[in-house]
Amino acid sequence: MALNHVRSLRVIIAKEAVGVGHRTFAAAGGKAKKGSKGAASDAPKASILSKEVKSTTVVGANILKDGADPKILPDSEYPDWLWHLLDKRPALSELRRKNIDTFPYEDLKRFVKLDNRAKIKENNSVKAKN
Repeated sequence: MALNHVRSLRVIIAKEAVGVGHRTFAAAGGKAKKGSKGAASDAPKASILSKEVKSTTVVGANILKDGADPKILPDSEYPDWLWHLLDKRPALSELRRKNIDTFPYEDLKRFVKLDNRAKIKENNSVKAKN
């Protein structure tokens, strides 16, 4: 009789041990939406912000709990360098075609950075092949 209890105990322990490492997924809960009821809730909702607020503030730019969204200022209030951030800069191939002695400081700095990066990539590919 005691032997039967030991066997049943082993089976219970074995079943629990098997289930420990397995990944489980939640079943899809709830009922599926039927007919036009689901279509009404899927429609985009109208914005509750007025056009005045949208045109004078940067909505969503606030990162502080108690802060407010920053106001949009006139272009003259921003620094000059801001307007040149998206300007196209010459690629390495274009910089190699030009005379290095005539480069402005910013282009020379960019050329050195891009040239060093290209040399590092070339050395790494040579090492990977060996």
